[in-house]
Parts: sequence; C-alpha cells; structure tokens
Amino acid sequence: MSNSRLLNRRLKSWPGWVLLVLVVVGFGVVGATRDRGPLDPGDRIDELSRRVACPVCDGESVYESRNPASEAIRAAIREAVSQGTANDDAILAAIAEAYGGRVLLVPRATGFDALVWALPVTAGVIGIVALVFAFRRWRIEAGLAGVANDEDYQIVAAERERLGDAGGD
Repeated sequence: MSNSRLLNRRLKSWPGWVLLVLVVVGFGVVGATRDRGPLDPGDRIDELSRRVACPVCDGESVYESRNPASEAIRAAIREAVSQGTANDDAILAAIAEAYGGRVLLVPRATGFDALVWALPVTAGVIGIVALVFAFRRWRIEAGLAGVANDEDYQIVAAERERLGDAGGD
C-alpha cells in the first residue's frame, strides 16, 4: 500500500475525527468563558442592559429601547451598580423577580432555562452521531454487495430490452 493511501486511511479513521471535535469544542469553551478583564461601571451598566429585554417592546433590549419602562430598568441597574454591593447575577435576578423571567435575554444557566437551551444541542449532537453510524453501515453494506460484473450488466440490458426501454440514456 502506498504512503498516500496509508495516510489517507489514517486521516479517515474515527480517532482522528474525535480528536478534531475535542479540539474545536475546547477552543469554543475557552473562547466563550474567557475573561475580558474588569469592566468600568459604565460598561457594566451597558452589558447588563443588553441582557434584559424591554418588558413592553417587542424584540428590543433595555439598552436599545427608549420606553419609560426600559428607562426605569436602566436606572435600577445604574443604582445597583453604583452601590457596588451586588454582582451581575444578583442584579439580573432582582430584575427577573420584579418583571418576570421573560425579560432575561440570556437564559440562566440553571434549572429549566438551562434544559431548554441544552436539549436542542444534545439532540443535534445525537443526530449527527447517528448519521455517522448510518453512513458507515451503508458504506460497509455497499462494499459487501461487490462491484458489478459483466453478468450483472447483461441482466440489466436484458431487462431493459424486455421492458422496451430503447432510448434510455
């Protein structure tokens, strides 16, 4: 077997793909959880305002909206940040308690909210894995069927002639 065919076969083996997926997921996790450093109060207020939906507007965050309800929420965020006693999660929890959980644009990472976001991702991963196994099984079954020989071509030609398929291809 030539070196290129051997290398090609190794690249197509499943441990290589598993390693590739783990590296990509690892980079994604590192990128998503990377700390950007401390925010100044103005940036922190803006960041929190972007994570809360306007309770009366459709599709706008508190940061974007100029509705009086959004102004009130921004003022509450500004007050909480200026006091400096609560962290971001506590501020968002207080807003969610006051206005209902539907105002949070970024779901909480616990309970039902986490489940709602995790289930579609899990279903997608399971679907992809199932497709990989199905394609592999089909490829193996196709290999077991063998390559068409002259007898197979004669059978097809005879059947086409019997059915009157004269102008086929």
